[in-house]
Amino acid sequence: MGAVLGVFSLASWVPCLCGGASCLLCGCCPNSKNSTLTRVIYAFILILGTVVSCIMLAPGMDAHLKKIPGFCEGGFKIKATDRNADKDCYVLVGYKAVYRINFALAIFFFVFSLLMLKVRTSKDPRAAVHNGFWFFKIAAIVGIMVGSFYIPGGSFASVWFYVGMAGAALYILIQLVLLIDLAHSWNESWVNKMETGNPRAWYAALLSVTSLFYVLSIIFVAVFYTYYTKADGCTENKFFISINLILCVAVSILSIHPKIQEHQPCSGLLQSSVITLYTLYLTWSAMTNEPDRSCNPPLLSILRHVVAAPALSPANATAAPPTAAPPASNGHFLDGEKGVGLFIFVICLVYSSIRNSSNSQVNKLTLSGSDSVILRDTSANGSSDEEDGQPRRAVDNEKEGVQYSYSFFHIMLCWASLYIMMTLTGWNSPDASFQTMASKSPAVWVKISFSWLCLTLYVWTLVAPLVLTNRDFS
Repeated sequence: MGAVLGVFSLASWVPCLCGGASCLLCGCCPNSKNSTLTRVIYAFILILGTVVSCIMLAPGMDAHLKKIPGFCEGGFKIKATDRNADKDCYVLVGYKAVYRINFALAIFFFVFSLLMLKVRTSKDPRAAVHNGFWFFKIAAIVGIMVGSFYIPGGSFASVWFYVGMAGAALYILIQLVLLIDLAHSWNESWVNKMETGNPRAWYAALLSVTSLFYVLSIIFVAVFYTYYTKADGCTENKFFISINLILCVAVSILSIHPKIQEHQPCSGLLQSSVITLYTLYLTWSAMTNEPDRSCNPPLLSILRHVVAAPALSPANATAAPPTAAPPASNGHFLDGEKGVGLFIFVICLVYSSIRNSSNSQVNKLTLSGSDSVILRDTSANGSSDEEDGQPRRAVDNEKEGVQYSYSFFHIMLCWASLYIMMTLTGWNSPDASFQTMASKSPAVWVKISFSWLCLTLYVWTLVAPLVLTNRDFS
C-alpha cells in the first residue's frame, strides 16, 4: 500500500511535470539516461495523438463532430437527395478532425525544432525545457488542438493537404534510413553473437528469420499478382510488382557478392530480406492508392477470400475475386493499409527513440560533426538519489554534449505527425469529393518512388566501402 501511495505522491511527481527534471522513475524501472527517456516520452505523446486521431474516425464520432460550427460546410457540397450523404459527411468530418489534431502536433514540434536550434549540452537553459516541463507542454498541445478545431474551413484543408504530402514524404525517407539501420544493426548483432557465443543456435536463428522473411516476400508477391492484377488490365500494378521483384532479387544477390563480403563481412541476406519486405510493403501501399478499384481490392476482402477458398466447391472454384470498397465506410474506419502503415510507424518511432549507438545511421543523420560526442557511462550514480531517500531520476548524460540533435528530432516528429495524418486519411483532402478521391492519386508515385529510393539507399550502404576507400565504415 505504501508503494502505491509513493507512486502517486504529488510531491514526487511535481518536479517531473513542472520542473526541469527529465522524469522520475519507479523502483522497478531500470536505470535510464536522460537522452533516451526524453525521446521515449515525446514518442509516447505522438503515439497518444495517433490514438486520438483514430478515435476521431471511429463510428459514432461524426455525430459529435458535426456539432462543431462549420465542420460540415465548405469544400465538398453534399446534395440533399444523395443517398450517401450521411456516409459522405461521416468521412469529411472524420478527416477534418484528423487534419486538425495533427496540425496541432506538427505546429508544436515545429516550434520546438526552432527553439532547440544549436543546443549543444544539457547546461543550455533550453535543454531544461526540452527535457522537462511536461505538464505545460502537454497543456500547450491540448490548447492548440482545441483551438485548431475552430479554424475556419476555407482553404485550410487544401493548403494543409500539400504540406502534409511533403512532410509525409520526408518522414518516409526517415523511415528508410531507420529500417536500413535496423537491418544492419540486427544482422551485425547476431553475427557477433554467433562468433562469440553458441554458433549453432545463432546460425539457426539467423537462417530461420532470413528464410521466414523471404518466404513471406514470395507469398506477398503471389498475392499481389493474384488480386492486384488482371489479365487484361492493371498494367501499372504489373509493372510495379515485376520491377520491384527483379530489383529485390538483384539486391539480395549483391549483398552476398564476394567483393561486398570482403569489405563488409557483416553484410548478408538478413538485411536484404528486411529491405525486400519493406519494398514490397511500399509497393502494396502504392497499389492501394490506385484509382482503378478493380485493381485495388481491400485487404479484409482478400483475407476473407483466401480463408474461404478451401471451402469452395469445384463448381465455385472460379468465384470472382473480391471487389473494392469505397474510400471509407462506417464499418471499417481503420483498414488494412492504414493499420500496417501505423504499425511500421510505431516500430520506427520507438527504434529512433531508444537507439543509442554512436555509429548508427540514425545518429549520423541526427548529429552534426560538432555535436557528436562519445560519453562515458554515468549510470553508476543512477540509484544514488534513491539510496538517500530521494526519488530516482534519469541520469543526465548530456553535460558534455548532446547525444542527438534536439532540433532535428523535433522536426522528425513534425514530419511524423504529417505522415500519420496522410496515412489515416488515405492521402486524401477533406475538401475532396469522392470523385476526386477516386481520381489519380499522387500518393501512388510518391510511394513507388520511395520503394526505389529504399533499394538505392541500401545498395549505397553496400557499395560505399568499395567506392570511398579512405573512410572508415566499421
